[in-house]
Amino acid sequence: MVPYPSWLNAGDTSWQLTAATLVGLMSLPGIAVLYGGLVQRKWAVNTMLMAFAGFSMVLIVWVLWVFKMGFGQPWIGQFVGRPNTVVGAFNEQGQAHIPLVSGAGFMPKFHFSQSALVYFQFVFAAITPLLFLGSVIGRISFKVWIIFVPLWSTFAYAVNAFLLWGGGYWAQKGALDFSGGYVIHLAAGVSGFVAAAVVGPRLKRDREHGVPNNLLFVSVGAGILWLGWNGFNGGDPYFAGADAAAAVVNTNLATAIAMMTWIVMDMVFSSEKKPTFLGGLNGMICGLVGITPAAGYVNGFGAIVIGLVCSSIVWVAWYYLPKYVWPFNKVDDALGVVYTHGFAGLFGGLLVGLLADPNMIVYLGLGKNPSISGAGLFYGHPHQLLIQAEAALTIIVWDAAVTFVILMVIKHVFRMNLRLPDEVLEIGDVAVHGEEAYPSDELVSVGASSIADEASRRAALPDGKVPEKAARASADDT
Repeated sequence: MVPYPSWLNAGDTSWQLTAATLVGLMSLPGIAVLYGGLVQRKWAVNTMLMAFAGFSMVLIVWVLWVFKMGFGQPWIGQFVGRPNTVVGAFNEQGQAHIPLVSGAGFMPKFHFSQSALVYFQFVFAAITPLLFLGSVIGRISFKVWIIFVPLWSTFAYAVNAFLLWGGGYWAQKGALDFSGGYVIHLAAGVSGFVAAAVVGPRLKRDREHGVPNNLLFVSVGAGILWLGWNGFNGGDPYFAGADAAAAVVNTNLATAIAMMTWIVMDMVFSSEKKPTFLGGLNGMICGLVGITPAAGYVNGFGAIVIGLVCSSIVWVAWYYLPKYVWPFNKVDDALGVVYTHGFAGLFGGLLVGLLADPNMIVYLGLGKNPSISGAGLFYGHPHQLLIQAEAALTIIVWDAAVTFVILMVIKHVFRMNLRLPDEVLEIGDVAVHGEEAYPSDELVSVGASSIADEASRRAALPDGKVPEKAARASADDT
């Protein structure tokens, strides 16, 4: 009797499950706490619930059909895989396999089960719509969100994954996206921006005074993101080897450089000449995102360059584009996802085409089989930059079109309003969910007598009397 089959390596399996859990923590509670603290207090519950619900919706469709579309047998040319489930016994305990990739020249055969691969790739799929939730928060309908997420995962994310990670067209052409600079972050930035344009803006007052409700919560979410990224980039070689460790070091190095770059630029070039926590947070995200497509392909010097360049470019875009350049000055991207994820993911991917070091070995070759690595323009492969640019353009065009079409279908075929009514936007969480993140002892007026009446009823004493506080609040509301 043995604990596992001959093809399973306990170390690789352990690291893969650990890395997946780290990435999962980036969503829950990471994104939920980060975004929940960044928004106005009236939207904290809505933001957290949409993060948890989005995570759940992706997992449901992931195991029923989306995983195989991204990592299964080819279905429509080299564009997307054939839909199928991964809930049977073989797909839970059989050896992990990506038909066009593992053992097919791109990487060795996996040494862990299919369930480990399914869950690892799920947490990547789940965090992507949660990232661009930041673009549409504070006005998108919750009902629209839970319909949109599974549709987007099916028609956008699955295609992105197959093209670059599942052995599809751009993988065959040699495009490099180590851990999702294109598949996840560029996609999130583009889709979030398009969704923000289609759904419409927040209330004017909320746009002008969108003050975070809890920076301490923001710091907790940001810290979870930073350290969770060790699993994000460190898990993507799929083996607990030297390249996984190198990817972790490069990730942290690029992030530290990018964060300090933004802080220094704020101190030197901003109108107030002050370092800010939110500015440093933007720089941190730029570094994490920028290094993601490159983590295991570049050396430490390349990581430093990526952190510096991505943070600098996004800093300029953040302060310049919303003021002077169409369409950025017309679209209400609430948390600036198009900048910190879209732009940073794009330029991080392009910099792979310059900085990929062929001496950074992802998989060692044996006999006549060469080692697997990447080489950029600065290392004698100028064509890599063109490949990176063409792959990025594909993601931008496809995801923008799919996002627009899905929202139009929801609006015109399902006949649902994408944006909540202004009177609901005035109130926020209490109107949408009947809950608030920071309830007070006294009932706060929400402009609806039914809510006040219900609160008074629940507060009634056994003898039928209503406490003075509730009675006074009810009278004020009516």
